[in-house]
Amino acid sequence: MATAVPAERDAVAGALPEPGGGARPRDVVRDVTVRLPGVTLHRHGAFDLLAAGVGPALAAASVSAALTVAALRDTPYGLVVSTGIAGGFAPAAPVGSLVVADEITAADLGAETADGFLPVTELGFGTVTHRPPESLVRETAAATGARTGVVLTVSTVTGTAARAAALRALHPRALAEAMEGFGAAEAAAAHGVPVLEIRAVSNPVGPRDRDAWRIGAALAALTEAFGKLTPVLESWNPHDR
Repeated sequence: MATAVPAERDAVAGALPEPGGGARPRDVVRDVTVRLPGVTLHRHGAFDLLAAGVGPALAAASVSAALTVAALRDTPYGLVVSTGIAGGFAPAAPVGSLVVADEITAADLGAETADGFLPVTELGFGTVTHRPPESLVRETAAATGARTGVVLTVSTVTGTAARAAALRALHPRALAEAMEGFGAAEAAAAHGVPVLEIRAVSNPVGPRDRDAWRIGAALAALTEAFGKLTPVLESWNPHDR
């Protein structure tokens, strides 16, 4: 499981079961720390947690490093989960809600032209969207009550109403924006590993009104979500796409 920062990682860890059963208190993280080249994993039973860093490039590098080491040790991962808090597009994804991505899309990977934005795919390169396994998205939404839609990855967080409107015009199904999902998905795809992205909404996408941010509540929602999601992740069959 890859988050951007340690606070998000710890929110997820607070929901994971202790090795002997039961859940740990939210503010107590008891784990095994595994230091790898460029990254540090926090191992909780069957799950490895990684604070991968902020932004798609660092997320891709960190997740790829963890995937590479696991493959070289002949203990490959079966799934990459990108998670944390995010901005939500109102009114579809209000503050406090959960969003699971059925598409993970890089919103600003491309070129600005006189006629508008062109995604990198229209320039003849790469990809801009990864699609998590439909069965896992469906089961995640059912278990957590998350809304299902597109989660955008941006390198520059939206700070104006005009930019928020422009993103919604280009991506009508967008529910949230964050900064790491596409990077984690690119790393997962390079290793042939499926990816899932689930986000707790901490603020509306648009003007940066810090008084409207609810980061603590979003982190608590993330903990609650993973308390419900853990059995799904443990039982999901990677071959059931």
